[in-house]
Amino acid sequence: MNESGLHDLNDEIKKKPKPTGLDHVKAVVVVLSGKGGVGKSTVAANLAAGLAMEGKLTGLLDVDVHGPSIPRLLKLTGCRPGMSEKGMLPVDWHWNLGVMSIGFLLPGKDDAVIWRGPAKAGVIQQLAEQVAWGERDVLVVDCPPGTGDEPLSVLQIFGNKAMALIVTSPQDVAVDDVRRSITFCHQLNTPILGIVENLSGFVCPSCGAVHEIFSSGGGERLAEEAEVPFLGRIPIDPEVSHSGDGGEVFLAVAGKSPSAVAFKAVIAAVSHALGKTPAAPDTKQG
Repeated sequence: MNESGLHDLNDEIKKKPKPTGLDHVKAVVVVLSGKGGVGKSTVAANLAAGLAMEGKLTGLLDVDVHGPSIPRLLKLTGCRPGMSEKGMLPVDWHWNLGVMSIGFLLPGKDDAVIWRGPAKAGVIQQLAEQVAWGERDVLVVDCPPGTGDEPLSVLQIFGNKAMALIVTSPQDVAVDDVRRSITFCHQLNTPILGIVENLSGFVCPSCGAVHEIFSSGGGERLAEEAEVPFLGRIPIDPEVSHSGDGGEVFLAVAGKSPSAVAFKAVIAAVSHALGKTPAAPDTKQG
């Protein structure tokens, strides 16, 4: 979709132009990474699902304009959001999870989105503010990698409600880029919940042992250097890939594998941090 097609998308989003705002969203966890390919969307999807599975009213907003993968990961490809007097309705997933993605609004799943920065920022704002999120204990936001238009728009839109969860893989080449995400958050005065080291070791499908195939500990060293919490290591597990390709959230099917245990520890740490964080006023930065 090129920018001329943006007008049709805006018309659909604006059928009910009154923004619901984010008045009833208590906290926002923005999943960031300075590096692509570290499994950020998988972490975001499992985090949102895990929080919902433990009883929290949860939303998941996918703002990866050029590569929205959340619909695939949650088996929601082809879904369309409904409309209400208060705005667009998130697509319901299991438990207490409502989902919104640019992927739900594209004419076809193979359409390319060819937009410049201002167009992307405008649609992200509409998806955040004109969706009828209703009462939500937490909204998880899946951002594309880097520190460009989309993450900047998200942190400015959500303002003081936003907290960052930063995902890296253990290699130095990833850690170097992810370090920039920490600087990015500091410059925007966004609190950092912590760092997750994903793709940390490999779970053998035969014996269940975890083998180190890359260097390990990069995420933990970065957290120590930046003086932010380290939330845990999630090893590579073939079942994670199979679950994502099949549209099944890994946590819902994985049982007690090392990766499932690691995911649950990250979710517990985030849940604990959210419990200690007072509700922020709905103000915006810059």
